[in-house]
Amino acid sequence: MNKSKKLLIWYNKQFYDFPWRKNHKAYNIWISEIMLQQTQVSTVIPYYLKWIQKYPNLKILQKSNLDDLLILWQGLGYYRRVHNIYKSSQIIAREYNHCIPNKYSDLIKLPGIGDYTASMILSIAYTIPNYIPIDGNIKRIMSRINMISKKKSTLINYKKYTKNYISQLNPGDSIQALMDIGREICKPQLPDCINCPLNDDCNAYLKDQVHKFPYKNKLKDKPHYYVAVGMIFKDDKFIISKRLKGKLLENLWELPGGKIKKNETKTKCLKREIKEELDIKIKNIKQIGIINHEYSHMKLTITLFTCTYKSGLAKPLSSQEIKWIKNNQKNDFAFPRATHKLFELMDNKK
Repeated sequence: MNKSKKLLIWYNKQFYDFPWRKNHKAYNIWISEIMLQQTQVSTVIPYYLKWIQKYPNLKILQKSNLDDLLILWQGLGYYRRVHNIYKSSQIIAREYNHCIPNKYSDLIKLPGIGDYTASMILSIAYTIPNYIPIDGNIKRIMSRINMISKKKSTLINYKKYTKNYISQLNPGDSIQALMDIGREICKPQLPDCINCPLNDDCNAYLKDQVHKFPYKNKLKDKPHYYVAVGMIFKDDKFIISKRLKGKLLENLWELPGGKIKKNETKTKCLKREIKEELDIKIKNIKQIGIINHEYSHMKLTITLFTCTYKSGLAKPLSSQEIKWIKNNQKNDFAFPRATHKLFELMDNKK
C-alpha cells in the first residue's frame, strides 16, 4: 500500500469533525486558515462559527468595516491577521469579482496570504495537487520520519519529503490528515508513536531517536516591560483611546498609560503618560491591581489605577481619537486581550 493511500484510510477512519471541514469553499478555508495561524484549534472554533454566521461569504464580508471585524476578532490575538483579511476582501471584490483566485501567483499577492495559506486553499478548496503547505506540524512529522538534520531543514526539502504522502486525487484530505497527526499524535512532547499510522516509515521511531527531532533553535529571552495605565473617570464615564495606524495593535482601543521609566514611580509614570497622551491632569489616584500579559515578542506587567479627571481639554496627542464611555458601552469597542484582563481586574474589585 502506498503512503498516501495509507494516510487517507487513517484520515477517513479517524476523521475530526471541525466546522471548516463541513464544506471546502475557498472562502471558508481562507478564513479558518488565517484564524488557525499560531492559534489552537479549540480556541479558533467559536470565533470561526461566529464569523461565518455574521459573514458567510465574501460579498457580505466586503461590505463590512474594520472596526466591526476587530470587535468580532478581539481575544483571538495577532490582530494584523484581521487587518489583512479586510484588505484582501477589498482587493478580491475589486479585482477578482468576489471570487478567491485559484492561481498561486494571484493568491500570494494578497495581504496576509503566503506560501502556506495559498497552498492550503489550492489543495483543499480547489483540489490542485503539488501545492504543499508546510507548518510546524508537518515539519515535525517529516523531521522525525526522515531524521532531517539542521543543515537539511529547508522548505524545499520539507516539501519534497511531504509530497510522498499527498494524494494526487485528494490532496486536501492528505494535508489535513498530516495536520491531524501532528496535532494529536506526533506532538512536540510525549508523541503517541505507537498509534501513529506512519510509524512503520518513521526512522526516528524505529531507531528510538524521536526526542532528537526536529532540531530546536535556542529561544531568545523576550524583553519585559512594566506599564502603568489608568481608568480616568469624569462623572460616570472613563476615557479610552484608539491606537495609531501602523503601530502594534493598530485601531484597537485601550486605556491611556505607558512604560515606566528607570527610577520612575508608577504614579509618576501615569501622570506623565496621561499628560503626554491626552494633555490632561488627574487626581485621586488609586492602585487597583496588576496583570501579566505576553506577546510573541515581549512580556508586560501592567498596573491598573483608577483616577479622576482634574483639568485640561483631553486631546488625542498620541492616538487616532479618544472617547468618554460608560462601563456598559465597553462591548461596542474592540480592545486587546490585555485591556480585557484589566477590565476583569476592575470588575472583580467591585
